[in-house]
Amino acid sequence: MITPRPSAERGHANHGWLDARHSFSFADYHDPAHMGFRALRVMNEDRVAPRMGFGMHPHRDMEIVTYIISGALTHRDSLGNSAVMHPGDVQRISAGRGVMHSETNESTMDPVHLLQIWLHPSSRGVEPRYDEKGFGDTPPGLPRLLVSADGRDGSLPIHQDADLWMLRWKGGERLGHAFAPGRAGWIQVTRGAIRVGGLALSAGDGAAIEDEAAVELTADAKAEALLFDLGPWDRVGAR
Repeated sequence: MITPRPSAERGHANHGWLDARHSFSFADYHDPAHMGFRALRVMNEDRVAPRMGFGMHPHRDMEIVTYIISGALTHRDSLGNSAVMHPGDVQRISAGRGVMHSETNESTMDPVHLLQIWLHPSSRGVEPRYDEKGFGDTPPGLPRLLVSADGRDGSLPIHQDADLWMLRWKGGERLGHAFAPGRAGWIQVTRGAIRVGGLALSAGDGAAIEDEAAVELTADAKAEALLFDLGPWDRVGAR
């Protein structure tokens, strides 16, 4: 079963400096029908204006993944890390016992377009950790593992049974993904338009994938999407 989450139906908040779209309930946007999907709690598509950003603020007991679509984002945190991220870069923060961080757009001209993703952790109170890595050189037609529980194949490790894949098309490629029994998927389109098992999705659209042994993903032109492969999650035990 593939259940779409159309871009136009997401929550929307425009703060002037920040234009945000929420696939799941977040901040002032509350929808009991969209509180998350398995361990996924937040899927925000943000556009941050030049010389603006998220000032220093705290998080704890959350796995935070940021993916840069366009522009450049500057990160600083209480662990002493500082980095500038560019398109195709992935940032992972395991907030654990607590961390302070800021994310700002220091360009005077260009906005930053990004996905901010939160996952419930499998363990609470872990040692906070920050990692970031560039995946912008990933060629079309070759799925790339960005994030995983075990950090395999050069991916960034997180405290959750979740794999995050980058999928890119130049046009005409057929990509497939198989799900082990009990696992489910979430796909988020970042650029262009694709088809997932015959369902058409465009940039900003997402979809939950459940009770499917495998899916075929195609695109007729240049496109990009992020695909989560999510293990079972005990909602009661995880909170």
